[in-house]
Amino acid sequence: MSKHEFVLNAQSRADAGKGASRRLRKSNGVPAIIYGGKSAPANISLIHDDILHATENEAFFTSILTLNVEGTSESVIIKDLQRHPAKPRIMHADFQRVSADQEIHVKVPLHFINEETAVGVKQGGGEVHHLVADLEISCLPKDLPEFIEVDIANLNLGESLHISDLKLPSGVTSIALSHGADSDLAVVSITAKKVVADEDEAPAAEGGDAAAPKE
Repeated sequence: MSKHEFVLNAQSRADAGKGASRRLRKSNGVPAIIYGGKSAPANISLIHDDILHATENEAFFTSILTLNVEGTSESVIIKDLQRHPAKPRIMHADFQRVSADQEIHVKVPLHFINEETAVGVKQGGGEVHHLVADLEISCLPKDLPEFIEVDIANLNLGESLHISDLKLPSGVTSIALSHGADSDLAVVSITAKKVVADEDEAPAAEGGDAAAPKE
């Protein structure tokens, strides 16, 4: 699985508050914060177009990012991203520092493969239903996958795959499964297609009591 590298340049930000954030956004900046690790939280600013472009790649959200803050590099993951409700604008970003020897908790997207050739689709005529879009995992930064592949080639009609059926990469564990068997949710299923009755093909009413058509 190939890994992407994301590097963002940032500036330290001394002024905080709503007014300062508004001024920063007007000048094409994005207010952000770095926290975690042994260092104190730090307010920073990013160039809006740089982070907006980076977020267009799904892997941005499941990669160890490099933040260059005025000559100092920090390894981080994105923990929260606030977007404008109506415009393609990033309003604020939260980054968490990572250490090579400390596990991180990250939500990773599921990529479903072999849907069209799955047994339950090709032979059973069923349809695939994605029940879970991503999976919360725990791992060391070096083991962080960009996504988890879910192969449903052998899934039959009426069957489901659960979290425990997924083949997680080495060093990766499911947060849900650590809570017990009750949290072993289904992630994908193949069910029979729903048949919708066509009113034009409905059987004619029997007997002679049917009303005559109106002219």
